[in-house]
Amino acid sequence: MRSSLGPLLAFLIAVSSPGADWPQFRGPNASGLCTACGPMTVEFGPEKNVLWKTPVPAGKSSPVLAGERLFLTAADGGALVTLAVQRTTGKVEWRRSLQAPKRESQHTLNHRAAPSAVTDGRRVFVFFADFGLTAYGVDGTPLWRLPLGPFNSLHGVAASPVYADGKVLLVVDQDTDAFIMAVDGATGRVAWKKPREVSNGYSTPAVYKPARGPAQVIAAGSYQLTAYSVEDGATLWYVGGLTCQPKSVPVVAGDMLFFNGWTPGNDTGQQVELPVFAGVLAKADANGDGKLAQEELPQPWQPTGTWKAIDLDRDGFLNEREWTLFRSRRASRNGVMAVKLGGEGDVTASHVLWRYEKALPDVPAPLVWNGVVYLVRSGGIATTLDARTGKVLKQARLSGALEDYYSSPVGVDGKVYVASEHGKVVVLRAGGEWEILAINDFDADIYATPAVAEGVMYVRAGEALYAVGAARAR
Repeated sequence: MRSSLGPLLAFLIAVSSPGADWPQFRGPNASGLCTACGPMTVEFGPEKNVLWKTPVPAGKSSPVLAGERLFLTAADGGALVTLAVQRTTGKVEWRRSLQAPKRESQHTLNHRAAPSAVTDGRRVFVFFADFGLTAYGVDGTPLWRLPLGPFNSLHGVAASPVYADGKVLLVVDQDTDAFIMAVDGATGRVAWKKPREVSNGYSTPAVYKPARGPAQVIAAGSYQLTAYSVEDGATLWYVGGLTCQPKSVPVVAGDMLFFNGWTPGNDTGQQVELPVFAGVLAKADANGDGKLAQEELPQPWQPTGTWKAIDLDRDGFLNEREWTLFRSRRASRNGVMAVKLGGEGDVTASHVLWRYEKALPDVPAPLVWNGVVYLVRSGGIATTLDARTGKVLKQARLSGALEDYYSSPVGVDGKVYVASEHGKVVVLRAGGEWEILAINDFDADIYATPAVAEGVMYVRAGEALYAVGAARAR
């Protein structure tokens, strides 16, 4: 659906971000932008324009920055590790460990140290699904711990915490008992906790601070994007039409929000209309027990994936909730959407400005910069869209880096940087008619999104952390 944007065109102005800090996953409010960072080199690593290289334990979380320190999480044997690294030298300033048994089953692409840290500049907050939330002073002083879980998630909980108005905000979209919570950053006490009727969600939330009214935390879950009050958790508005397994991050740009969602089996034309629970019981519940075993379902109604993907409580049967969510899953559509922020209640019909449903990323978030939306799909397909209308500006392959992509693109110094799974960092000249400037091969897997500050890019590749930039850079 298209709509006149009127004053919302203000978002076309580049989103400014601090030059010194990159406080959470994907930087200021997950925008992926560092517009005040100064010049950034095009050619680098692992042997070229490397300012320092530091070995780090395994993990898939992204680095975050505050002041003179960089923070990173990892897993080392049975220990869940938080590292503080000096930005100028790469020296590990402190290391803190939690001992916790592995409780979560995870997809092979997930990791015990997948969620990224978040910092308010004085404290650093980390979340491990096998333990819960923990806070340290930026000097490494332990402040508080909040054990959580165990969780029930098909592929393992992966969302990172975010921070706003003195609160650490965490979304846990597990298959049963999903919730969003706010924790006081100073004390570790739960400020509020709200249930979410979702499953299979892996998306980190975003924060929106309107000119009037409370700050909002916006969470993408299966089938729905929901805005909550940061102050008390009240539901403010929501948008339907999302796919069933969101992994990307909502991106706020001015008064608009952009979100990409993709799940196998939900591309355009793959939707299946299933009957309501009463109807399927009447036809398929052979033993009359009021629930559905897999062998009772006719073939056209069978799941396209594994049974446990829809048997959310893992009891071997489908109850009414599980069937209803499965029904929504088969009817849902993948897509990128642009949403006008604000409103109350269900704003799907009034605030969804456009959708685009081709060549979609799986995990990488969109980058929105100067009126252009950048998308990178596995297989090395890059697409740019007009942010006002959703019109395709350019779509082409990233020749030389035709791989899968799990790291999200970042924008700095008129260039877009995006890392492939096997370590090729592609540099594009920013713009609707983008072009490839360089491909830098780290020869190690990259799942983390790089952090950027003051002409330096921090890249986690394999079991090493690199700072790359021109020699004159800080």
